[in-house]
Amino acid sequence: MKIHSREIYDLLLEKSSDSNGTVQEIILGLTWTFCQAEGIGLCMSPGQPNRTLSWSGTLVGQAVADLAPWVRSWDSYQATIGMAVINSVINPTSPLLPQAQRLSSHGSANLAVFEHFLPLIQGKRVVVIGRYPGLSQYEQQADITVLERQPIAQDLPDIACEYLLPEADWVFLTATSIANKTFPRLVELSQQAQLVLMGPTTPWLPELAQMGINYLAGVAITDTNALRQTIAEGGGTRIFDVGVEYCVLKIDN
Repeated sequence: MKIHSREIYDLLLEKSSDSNGTVQEIILGLTWTFCQAEGIGLCMSPGQPNRTLSWSGTLVGQAVADLAPWVRSWDSYQATIGMAVINSVINPTSPLLPQAQRLSSHGSANLAVFEHFLPLIQGKRVVVIGRYPGLSQYEQQADITVLERQPIAQDLPDIACEYLLPEADWVFLTATSIANKTFPRLVELSQQAQLVLMGPTTPWLPELAQMGINYLAGVAITDTNALRQTIAEGGGTRIFDVGVEYCVLKIDN
């Protein structure tokens, strides 16, 4: 049974609705947001300047059930918190993560996903949503087009998705698209491609296959303390060296 990609927010809230837990800690780092509740959950931070968040200093001790619905918010900071809270419930107990292949890398650990899929994407039309640091090394080996909200060099603007995604053979979609609300349309446009949902924001949910996701490429947490400290100190790709490890699982039939 197919599930429309617009239902992603209903799915996330349904899967986290059984939680009676409370938030123990939130860290809104420069690049990543860290939530400790029933487990650890991550989401990419908005990356937008904001001098004052009206609710800062009030989140610890709040019920997961009260903060999870923030994932629907159009406020980017609230949506980020909501997604991190939901991941702190879903991911630590997901049956998918133990089945996933842990990826080693011969180069930058944050690019392990692209290194893993490189043999499969040779000669294919590949679209990557978002400019990943260091990705240029793979652009020399495969036909990769990067879509960016703030394009640089050979990147194309994100509005090109309407034209490129329906013709792509492979699409690598950052799970941050869930928090920023671009997920439903990007998934809809990518139904003819092999679609990889990737990044530390990825929720490990088998139902995503029913939306047309073929692979999950999320992370397993390897060192909570190192991860927490690195995020708190402004770490970006550094978390892949000290606190998380990329894992890949094919979830379609």
